[in-house]
Amino acid sequence: MALTVKIKRLNPEAKLPSYAHAGDVGLDLYSLEQVTINPGEHHRFYNGFAMEFPIGYAGIIKDKGSISKAGLHTMGGVFDAGFRGEYNVHLVNLSDKPYTVEKGDKVAQVVLFPVEIAKLEEVSELSESARGMGQFGSTGRK
Repeated sequence: MALTVKIKRLNPEAKLPSYAHAGDVGLDLYSLEQVTINPGEHHRFYNGFAMEFPIGYAGIIKDKGSISKAGLHTMGGVFDAGFRGEYNVHLVNLSDKPYTVEKGDKVAQVVLFPVEIAKLEEVSELSESARGMGQFGSTGRK
């Protein structure tokens, strides 16, 4: 059975999220404004809607291939099941060229993932593992 997600339009001009093709996993998110993001700059796009989905799921904002190839990347972007505010996308331009987003352009996608809500237990010791205390680069060159 398909997951039921409730969507509330907050801005009358908002284009609600949608799947581009049957079987897609990412719901496309659209810009409500025209903005040029210069190299190294950030911009937060408010999308004009709120969503409700069950506990046990998370909405994760992911890059769109169409703009990531131009050097734009999403920052942050985890929406909890209890969040009822306006969805938004934070983009940064990592390229060396300005990029203009037009009103109505796709700026990112939200993927609804099933997640486990963990029960935390404080302990004085953790079990041994093959990785141990290895950090960044610990499995690379020696």
